[in-house]
Amino acid sequence: MDLTARQRELADAALRIIGREGLQAASFRAVATEAGWSLGAVQKAFPSKDRMLAAAFARLRESEAPLPPGEPGRPTLREWLVALLIGILPLDEARIASQRRGDAFGQHALTNAAVAAAIAESDDQVRGLLASLVARARAEGEVPEHVDPATTAWAVLALAQGVAAQLLYRPEPETSVRERLDRAVAALLS
Repeated sequence: MDLTARQRELADAALRIIGREGLQAASFRAVATEAGWSLGAVQKAFPSKDRMLAAAFARLRESEAPLPPGEPGRPTLREWLVALLIGILPLDEARIASQRRGDAFGQHALTNAAVAAAIAESDDQVRGLLASLVARARAEGEVPEHVDPATTAWAVLALAQGVAAQLLYRPEPETSVRERLDRAVAALLS
């Protein structure tokens, strides 16, 4: 989702409100107050609350789901994927809060087409990146030829979402999670 600088600032203000008070508290008026802008400026930046929430979700994924440092897929795709998953899974308070915000958007997407579209667009981008990395690893001989890039990308995203949900209700030490993720990723890539 392409956002202007003002839209990014306002979406970030909405995320702060959502983090403190929940999704329902992110009104135009509350975002204007949080960001130090007028109500009219928020209404001009976003034609509807749905569009503002979709922008806030896009900023959540952009700012709170960073890629591991270095070149994507290196030194090996397996190591990189495990590092990616460890970096985004709710294994500390900040990532737990991020996951909860993401889950709130997921619930809201059930009845809000704009938020659903923002989530779908973000998921498509993630799967596209993952599929391209699997295809490259396959071309370089790191991954067997029979491994389908699109299916593997879908499975990695599903794995991330499933493990994240489980960690919210049953926290585990990072070392245990890392070991199981390494085995799961190895299975997906073999």
